[in-house]
Amino acid sequence: MPQLRLALNQIDARVGDIAGNAESVVRWTRHAAGQGAHLVAFPEMMLTGYPVEDLALRSSFVEASRSALVELAGRLADEGFGELPVVVGYLGRSHDARPRLGQPAGAPQNCAAVLHRGKVALRFAKHHLPNYGVFDEFRYFVPGDTMPVIRVRGVDVALAICEDLWQDGGRVPAARAAGAGLLLSVNASPYERDKDDTRLELVRKRAQEAGCTLVYLAMVGAQDELVFDGDTIAVTQDGEVIARAPQFAEECVLLDLDLPAAPAEAPAGRVADGLEIQHVTLTAEPVAPYAPQFTGEVAERLEDDAEVYGALVTGLRAYVEKNGFRSVLIGLSGGIDSALVAAVACDAVGAANVYGVSMPSAYSSDHSRGDAADLARRTGLNYRTVPIAPMFDAYMDSLALTGLAEENLQSRLRGVTLMAISNQEGHIVLAPGNKSELAVGYSTLYGDSVGAYGPIKDVYKTTVFRLARWRNAAAAAQGETPPIPENSISKPPSAELRPGQVDTDSLPDYDVLDRVLEMYVDRDQGRDAIVAAGYDAELVTRILKLTDTAEYKRRQYPPGAKISAKGFGKDRRLPITNRWREGEQNA
Repeated sequence: MPQLRLALNQIDARVGDIAGNAESVVRWTRHAAGQGAHLVAFPEMMLTGYPVEDLALRSSFVEASRSALVELAGRLADEGFGELPVVVGYLGRSHDARPRLGQPAGAPQNCAAVLHRGKVALRFAKHHLPNYGVFDEFRYFVPGDTMPVIRVRGVDVALAICEDLWQDGGRVPAARAAGAGLLLSVNASPYERDKDDTRLELVRKRAQEAGCTLVYLAMVGAQDELVFDGDTIAVTQDGEVIARAPQFAEECVLLDLDLPAAPAEAPAGRVADGLEIQHVTLTAEPVAPYAPQFTGEVAERLEDDAEVYGALVTGLRAYVEKNGFRSVLIGLSGGIDSALVAAVACDAVGAANVYGVSMPSAYSSDHSRGDAADLARRTGLNYRTVPIAPMFDAYMDSLALTGLAEENLQSRLRGVTLMAISNQEGHIVLAPGNKSELAVGYSTLYGDSVGAYGPIKDVYKTTVFRLARWRNAAAAAQGETPPIPENSISKPPSAELRPGQVDTDSLPDYDVLDRVLEMYVDRDQGRDAIVAAGYDAELVTRILKLTDTAEYKRRQYPPGAKISAKGFGKDRRLPITNRWREGEQNA
C-alpha cells in the first residue's frame, strides 16, 4: 500500500491579519517539510481567521484573501516547498452564482485550496453551511457544489470543510463514491463543554460512512467569544482512533499512514447530493517505501473541570493578545467570582500583568478585605487599595440616595474607579459577573458590569465554585500555592452593599437556581416542562421572569468565553422589548 506522511497543523489564526496568517502557514510548512511530510494541511479559513462575520461582505477583504492565496503559493515555491502540497482555508467567492434576493452580495464562499508548484492547484467551497447556534453562514456564504479529490503520491485524498462532516449526505458519501483512500476535513469548530465526546463519535461514524481513513484537523485559540480547543483526530475506516492532538495547544501532528492505492482511472461524474467530482492529480507515483516514524499518539483527555478552565484561560489570553493589550485590571472584592477571574487572568497573561484593586466601602467586611489581600499574596499579582467611602459620602451629601439606589451607587463608584485606572495606566478591565447573575439581572449597570471582557460570563455560579476548588487542587498536586483563599470559597456569597447582605436574600439557592436556568437558558425549555421536572411552580415563574426582564442588562455586558451549548451572546438572541412571559396568559 502507498505511504503518506501527513502534517496536520493545529494552530491559531487572527481574524483580519491576512499577512500574519500567511506567515504562519509558511513557518509551519517549513517545519513540516523538515519532518519529511508529503501533504500539509491547515485549518478552515486559516488565511483570514474565523469567523470573519460581515468582513465576508466586503469585496476589498475577499479580494485581499484571494490575492494573498496566490502570493502564498508563489512564496512557498520560492522557499523550496513547491513540490509539497499544502491545503489551506481562505475566503473566496463564487464566479458562477448569479445575484439574487437572499444571497449575500458578491457570493462569498468559505473556501479551501491546494497549493502546489507555485500555483493554486485546486479550489473548493464548503458544501454544507451551518445556520444555527453561533453560525450565520447562510448570511455570509454561498455553498460549494463539487467533491474535491487530489491525488498525492498515488493516493486519492478527498477534501471537506467542517460542517460537511456534521451534516448527513454530501461529501462523506461522495468520498466513498469517489473511491478515496483518505478523507481530510479542515475545521474551525468552536469549543463547548463535552463537545469532544460528540466530535469523536461523529468522526468515527463519518469514517465508516466514507469507507476510508478520516482526518479531522481543527483550529485552536479564540476569537472574541468563541474558543477553539483543537482536538485534531485521525481514525481508521473502522472508527479506530490512531491519533489525537491535545486540547488548547498549537501542534503539528505528524502521522504516517498506509493507504489504498488510487485507481488507474481517475474518478469522475456526479455523486451524492449532485456533487461533481473535481479531481486533480498532483503526484501519481507512490513514495519509495520507508520505515514509519510517526505512527500516531493519542493525547490524554482533560477532565471536565480542567477542560472548562483551559477554555477560559485560552479565551482571555487570545482576547488580550490579539487586541494588542499587555495587562488586565480586576476589582478584588474577596469573593469567589473576582478570585476565580484573577486566577484565570494570572494563568492567561502572567501574574506580573494582572492588577488587582480592592475598593472597600463602609459595608466591606474585614475578612473580605483580608481575602483580597491574601489572593494577591498567593498569586503574586499587583495589588492596591482604593477606598470608595470618601467618594460615596460626597455623592450621598449631594443626592441623599436610599435603598437600591444607595447600594448601586457603591458598585458604580467602583466601576468609575476601575475605568479611571484603566484609562490612566492602559490595562483592560475584566468584568467578574457569572452566568447565574447575568441570567437574573443580579448585577449593576455601569458598576460591576464595566469592562472589556467577562471571563466567566458563561459559567454558572455552582461551576464557579467547582472550578475554584479544581484550580486549588491542581496547584497543590504540583506543589504550588493554591491561588484562591479557602475563605473565598467557603463563605456565603455577598455583594456587601448593605449590612449583613448575602446573595440568598435576593436569589434562590444557587444549586436550584442554576438547574432551572440550565433548562430555560441552555435548553430552551418552557415553564411547564421545568415544573414537570420537579421544581416549585412559583419559584420557576419568578426565576423565568427575572431572566426575561434582565435582557437589557445582558446586551450591555462585555464579551466573554463561550463554554456552554448556549451562552449569552450570538447563540441566544431575544428581544429586549418583549411582553411574553412563560406561564402567563398573553393577550
